[in-house]
Amino acid sequence: MLQSSQLPSAIPSPTATSTTTTGAVINNSAIPRKSPFSSGWSLHVTVYVSPEDVDRFLAAFKDVFDKVVAEPECLFFEMYQNPQEPGKISWIENWSKSPQWFLENQVTKDYYKEYFAITEAMFTKPREFQFLERVGPDYFMVKADPFADK
Repeated sequence: MLQSSQLPSAIPSPTATSTTTTGAVINNSAIPRKSPFSSGWSLHVTVYVSPEDVDRFLAAFKDVFDKVVAEPECLFFEMYQNPQEPGKISWIENWSKSPQWFLENQVTKDYYKEYFAITEAMFTKPREFQFLERVGPDYFMVKADPFADK
């Protein structure tokens, strides 16, 4: 898992199982060598904020979330919170383009800058990232909207 706290940096070439710590927001060292991903990929992110900062974090996150999910290359985005650790917030993003494209063209967009500027001061631990490849269609399923009955 990649831990980070600054803006994107250069691209090393790790193994698919490597764990890397770096000073970058998202660094290509988290991308497995087996790229491009043949079955698609997901970015899994976890941030840690104090429980008192959760509402402030989510308010800052919402603006960038709305812009990210409007991107045509963003296929899926869902956020999660650990009930036993309210300050531990994770999300999953699925993209139609390669992780390399994501690092060079997506995360460098201007609308991330304000989000990073506001939220990084709230982090109690370094941000964690993983680029994961899908196993394939034999292990994929989506049911109807889980929020439809809410």
